Amino acid sequence: MSHWRRWTFTSLLLATAIVILAGGAGWMLRNRPLGDRADADNTQQIARGAAVYQQHCASCHGANLEGQANWRVREADGRLPAPPHDETGHTWRHPDEQLFRITEAGLVPPLAPESYQSDMPAFGSVLTAEKIWAVLAFIKSKWPDEIRIRRSRPGQKEKWR
Repeated sequence: MSHWRRWTFTSLLLATAIVILAGGAGWMLRNRPLGDRADADNTQQIARGAAVYQQHCASCHGANLEGQANWRVREADGRLPAPPHDETGHTWRHPDEQLFRITEAGLVPPLAPESYQSDMPAFGSVLTAEKIWAVLAFIKSKWPDEIRIRRSRPGQKEKWR
């Protein structure tokens, strides 16, 4: 094999490896578990989340996380009012990863049934991931200790549904 052919073959092999590795890294980043990054004990994250919540969430979910009136009763258009995020609602029953994805993408399939209609907008183009996690930390910080303790126990979440 000539020097030129060997160099071309090596370059092509290296380029292929880079493309494969970059594609694999991209796939892993897109499909990675988001984990639990909403720390209800982190005062800085909670303060940041409180400000973001008041600006983007309180108009529907209430300044005190109380949700809209009659949130379990469908409106004339078939949609449900915004639920509370305090202990009277169901938010605490959902894993942080699911709450993050709903906030990021809106309440749309696959996060909701195909025909489900919701007024929950997607905030992924408005809020950074860090701000979404901060909002979730703020919300979680308002839950009673009993709920926070129950959520921290492995395997307990499935029993609450």
